[in-house]
Amino acid sequence: MKKVLVINASVRSERSHSRKLTQHFAANWQQSYPADTFTFREVGVKAIPPIDEQWIAAAFVKPEKKTLQPQAALALSDELVRELKEHDVYVIGVPMYNWSIPSGLKAYIDQVMRIHETWKFRSGVPDGDYVGLLENKRLFILSSRGDTGYGDKEKNSHMNFQTAYLQFVFSMMGVTNTTVISLDNEEFGGEIFERSKKEIYHTIEQLSGQSQPQNCPGCVPSAG
Repeated sequence: MKKVLVINASVRSERSHSRKLTQHFAANWQQSYPADTFTFREVGVKAIPPIDEQWIAAAFVKPEKKTLQPQAALALSDELVRELKEHDVYVIGVPMYNWSIPSGLKAYIDQVMRIHETWKFRSGVPDGDYVGLLENKRLFILSSRGDTGYGDKEKNSHMNFQTAYLQFVFSMMGVTNTTVISLDNEEFGGEIFERSKKEIYHTIEQLSGQSQPQNCPGCVPSAG
């Protein structure tokens, strides 16, 4: 039995395509793996507070020197980090906003990028050698984008600060078994977008039944 954490980052609700992707993923995964359990974390409609000066001061205090004040400053962060550690599979539904990620998801990442909790320096001092502390995790990034061509070596890849950033930052925390599925062409609408939706929804259905899908349009697996 695995524990699946679904993170929704869109500020839209019913009109969100990334939410529909995570809903479709969860429904199909649950059908294939009925013993697995799901937790849903909202970072779009329900905002995650940004880190502040108190947070930074508390995060870098050695555990033996912490007082009640810095512990309170890290209460939400501790909860979110514990959630990541307790789950085996992460599913992130993320729209592309201005070629990047929504501010709520960035605030979430700032809350969980914790030294000695989700990452550390290998030598124990700043040395540029980062070690991720989240082990044996799997990540699915389900993205929605208005345009197309943001994949590796495609025409807009240099503007992809969405999925490329998420892959990088989670790899820094030790999560390197990652699959990216992108629903593109929303701005075009019509037949081209409907065709994209059909392909991506089929890809998600494939994923729910096997660890690495075959003939997977829009799907970019990356295993470390």
